[in-house]
Amino acid sequence: MATADEAQAKNFDSPDLRLYLYELGFLQGDAAGMAQQVKWSMGKPGQESLLHYFEANTAAYYGQLNKSQEFSRQAVGSAVRAGEKDRAGGVESTAALSQALFGNAAEARQRAIAARSQSTGKDGEYATALALALVGDSSRALEIVEELAKRFPEDTIVQFNYLPTIRGQLALQRNDAAKAIEVLQAASPYELGIAGSTTFSTNLYPVYVRGEAYLAAKQALQASAEFQKILDWPGVVTNEPIAALAHLGLARANMMQGNSARARAAYQDFLTLWKDADPDIPILKQAKAEYAKLQ
Repeated sequence: MATADEAQAKNFDSPDLRLYLYELGFLQGDAAGMAQQVKWSMGKPGQESLLHYFEANTAAYYGQLNKSQEFSRQAVGSAVRAGEKDRAGGVESTAALSQALFGNAAEARQRAIAARSQSTGKDGEYATALALALVGDSSRALEIVEELAKRFPEDTIVQFNYLPTIRGQLALQRNDAAKAIEVLQAASPYELGIAGSTTFSTNLYPVYVRGEAYLAAKQALQASAEFQKILDWPGVVTNEPIAALAHLGLARANMMQGNSARARAAYQDFLTLWKDADPDIPILKQAKAEYAKLQ
């Protein structure tokens, strides 16, 4: 923060600096600092839509899905006005991904279709495909997998992060946890890096999907390690929804191991983060029901 203050004092301001200050504010729990960066972006083409997009992610992180979707709509509107077609499509795709992660299949498909009707670029296509895979729309997800594989044969992020993650989730939809774990091995050397650009946040998803695969395979110890990895790298995952859902995954893994105390603590961590969450979110209802059984 001191370095950023010094840079601004010397008139070395930039959109990237403002984005990093927003992320730093999130990691430090500085709501006022985050709001300051959003205020700075207002009316600035290219910046307003980006900060609204990150606000949508932050709201999703706390389970405030209705608020998140409203920020997404604002981000799309701002992007369209500024002629940022890829940004508009990318926002739609991440909105679809949040809905899918939280168990709202119909809404996820609707947003995914909206994203596919726009230009999204490889990052948006990835998020759209993963959302579709999560809700069981395998045929559409596979179409995108084939497109990405063909268009980006030498792209490291696509080949060793995006495609293994989607294929891993598709294997899970077929109840083939072993295959999911196998295909996700390709992502291991790269998954702690920043996926996509600094303005499109989909980091550590291979780790999350692998954690879910280990849960499905009843390998609780390995699942715990994957979800803990997400929690151990807050500067990489920042305000991604999976940063909150990792607490729930860890709770389920601990419960599978028969460690009720650790499971209870992890459920409490998740439910505390989501204390102001929308009450009708399917994954929240599931978490509350699971937690109630521990009481």
